[in-house]
This record gives sequence, C-alpha cells and structure tokens, in this order.
Amino acid sequence: MPGWQRNLYIIWVAELVAIAGFSVAMPFLPYYVQELGITDEKQVELWSGLLFSGQAITMGIFAPIWGSLADRFGRKLMVERAMFAGAILMAAMGFARSVQELLLLRILQGCLTGTVAAATTLVASTAPRQKAGYSLGLLQMAIYVGASAGPMLGGLVADAFGYRAAFWVTGALIFVGGWLVVFFVQEQFQPVRREGSAAGDFVRGLKLVLNSKALQSAFAVRLLSRLGDRLLVPLLPLFIASLLTGGQVASIAGLVVGLAAASSAVGAVVLGRVSDRLGQRRVLIVSTLAAAAFYVPQFFATSVAQVALLQAATGLALGGTIASVSAAMAALAPEGRQGAVYGVDASMVSAANAVGPMAGALIAAAAGLRPTFLIVAGIFVLASLGVARLMPESAPSALQAEGGPAAS
Repeated sequence: MPGWQRNLYIIWVAELVAIAGFSVAMPFLPYYVQELGITDEKQVELWSGLLFSGQAITMGIFAPIWGSLADRFGRKLMVERAMFAGAILMAAMGFARSVQELLLLRILQGCLTGTVAAATTLVASTAPRQKAGYSLGLLQMAIYVGASAGPMLGGLVADAFGYRAAFWVTGALIFVGGWLVVFFVQEQFQPVRREGSAAGDFVRGLKLVLNSKALQSAFAVRLLSRLGDRLLVPLLPLFIASLLTGGQVASIAGLVVGLAAASSAVGAVVLGRVSDRLGQRRVLIVSTLAAAAFYVPQFFATSVAQVALLQAATGLALGGTIASVSAAMAALAPEGRQGAVYGVDASMVSAANAVGPMAGALIAAAAGLRPTFLIVAGIFVLASLGVARLMPESAPSALQAEGGPAAS
C-alpha cells in the first residue's frame, strides 16, 4: 500500500475517533452548566452561548498560527498537538468546579486544538494531486460519522455515569486518536527554505495566501456554505416540532439530522472523487446550486417525511461542496503553504460557527422559521456565483512555488 494511502486510512480512523470524542459531551453542555450551579434559565442560555462562542472565536484566531507552524515544523506534529491538547483539556472539563473554569477550558480548547484543520493539512500535503478530492472527501466522511456517533455514545454514558464521565470518555477517545497518529502515520517532511523570523514568515505566508484571488473565492465559498448550514442549526428542530402533532420530537429531529449527516458523508466521498475527474470548479458550482434548489422546497414542506427527504438530498450537495472546496484549496495552495491555507480555512469555519446560529435565531424571530430556508438558498446561490466568477477553470496540476501563478 502506498505511504500516502496508509496515512489516509490511519488518519481516517484517528479523526473519526477524535471527532466522536469531541462530540460525546457537547450536546450536554447546557445540562452541565446547570450541574455546576447555574439554575436561572436565562443565565443557562447565556453561559451556554459563551461556552460555544468562546471556543469558536479563539480557534478562529489561532488556526492560521498553527497552520503556519505546520508549514515550518511538520503537519504530523500539528495533528499530535491538536489531539493530545484536546484530550487533556476535555478530560479536565470533567473536573471543573464552576462554569467560569469550564469557560476558561473551552477558550483554551479553541487556542490549542483544531484536529480537523491539522488532519486536512496532512492529508492534502501527502495525497497525490489527482487523488485530492477522494482523499479529502474520505476524511470528511470520517468527520461526519464521528460527529453522528459521538452524541449517541454520550447519551448512554451521561445517563449511566453522569455528565462528568462524558468528558472523561471524550478525553480517552481523543487520546487514542493521538497515539494512532504517533505510531502509524509517517511523514517525510521537508520544509521550504524560510528567510527571517517565524513571526515574519507567518505574516508573509498569510499575505501570500490572502492575496490569491482564486483562494479568496474558495474561502468565500467555505464561509458562505458553512454559514448557510449553521443558520438552520437552532431552527430545524423547532421546524420539525411545528410539523408534528404527537410526541417523540427529540427522537424524530435526531433522526432527520442524522440522515442529513449520513448523506453528507456519502456526498463527500462520491462527489470528491468526481471532482478529481471533472474539476473542483464544476462540482462546486453544481453542488452549491443543488443545495439551493433543495432548500427552497423546504419552505413549502408540510410533513416531516418531506423535510427528511429534502434534508438528505441537501446533505449530498453539502458533502460535495465541502470535499470539492477542500480539494480546490489543496490545488491552489502555494508550495509549502498548505498549513497557512487550511489555517485560514479553519478561521472561516469558526467565524461561521460563531455567527450562524445566532443569526439564524434572529432571522427566525423577525421573519419566522420558513423564510429562513429561502435565505439559506440565496446564500448558496451567492456562493455558486462566487465560484463561477472568481475560481479558475482548472486548478494547477502541481503546487506552485511561492509568488507563482497560484499566489496571484
């Protein structure tokens, strides 16, 4: 088996385990806040928002820094850093004595972790260019599967042993993922020769990446697609509840969300492979337009079955968007700057994670639940137009040297 393929499969397992670990405790954060002594409902909502937003904000700030260090010292090292830091911090959350301590640990989590960006950089820098879509789509599949399995495991652990135990299980799972990388992933890292200090090199790399119009379009698509997806996170369960007349709202909402996640995992692998053959630009345009087309009829949905089918179809399109834009970034990255590219990419994702749910709640409060689907559809149309106007017809066949065409 080629070395890049062996690394891909090991990273796939390690990231699945790590993401499942991170997802074990997250759905129960509001309940854990109550266990830590916050009983007023408005205070629980406030602290829960701070816990989610604090981690997203600090990750958005630190992701480009870690990406630059990956380009300088190696990508495998950054995956190990993210996983072992995550294992320690998540386990420590199980020992928190107050919500203030929990918030501090969440902020540190954003500063020190980021396994998705680190793993994506490693896979993108080792996989052959013609296999980038398939490799990154497969990695995205692991992320979706882990995010789907984690909450189910967390529910079992929390019900049996309490919320603190869920954090300890989280730490253990991420720890296992880290050691898989240590023992089984091999990287022949040869850094590009750098001039000057690490700080100066970070600034030069960031400017090089941000000045690329082609990469700007990729970052814009990532931001818009993630923002559209996150807008509906707090609203979809409420919309499903409005269509039901009986009980079991939580179970049915979880089933719909899980179905969408499963279809996204399939879409990431299948359409990622297609993008290797037809080009990332074409698949991105089709995927974003398809997502918009599937969001529009959800405005008119009158049953949960309709919503479930449309969410599954939307998930396929979203999976294709995610895998294709990641592969496009790999092709457009200047030589030796993959870490910087995916660091900025992680900042885009973190920004959308921080803003999206709040914006969705405000839109729903002002206009209602149904119009939000049309707004999300419009966001994906805008993303498609951005790809059509700004992204090159074909990505470079090989990584460009600094200052070359890919950086223009």
